[in-house]
Amino acid sequence: MQDLLKSYKETKKGLNDAYEQRRANAEVGNEEAMAERQLIGEMRGEVDWIIEWLETGRRPGNKRGIERRAVYEREKLMDPVRMQAFVSRSTAGSPCNLTEWQRFQLEDALSSLTERERECYVLTHGECFSFDETARMLQITKSSVQTLVARAQAKISDRVSNSLFLVG
Repeated sequence: MQDLLKSYKETKKGLNDAYEQRRANAEVGNEEAMAERQLIGEMRGEVDWIIEWLETGRRPGNKRGIERRAVYEREKLMDPVRMQAFVSRSTAGSPCNLTEWQRFQLEDALSSLTERERECYVLTHGECFSFDETARMLQITKSSVQTLVARAQAKISDRVSNSLFLVG
């Protein structure tokens, strides 16, 4: 990695030298030198971007790295495939078919939700609709869907950690 970074820094020095050489010709009014200078300037910007990425380990310009992703985006309270199988109630030999015990566990986890929370949670996690699509179907705002799903996730998380039926 250090060799790669060193190589890019050497390339940057060479581009800086070429840029300065074109400056004198561009000041005279040489159109070709001006175009070359502009191209070299763009190349310098790209190399600077790569060097910053290599030095920091992050994509340049991002305010936050992936390691600061919100908890609700990292945490999966239930296996999405199980939730989808629960909603579809399929028995067509799919590998995601649920046993009666798994179905009972999901019912128990969802039993603590209000009707509206359950609708939003099932549509977004079971039917894989986006918050926007769910909001249009239920004729509520997208932010309401987000709030209801967040509440549902909190209730399910609490239920999962405190329920004996959800063990295993």
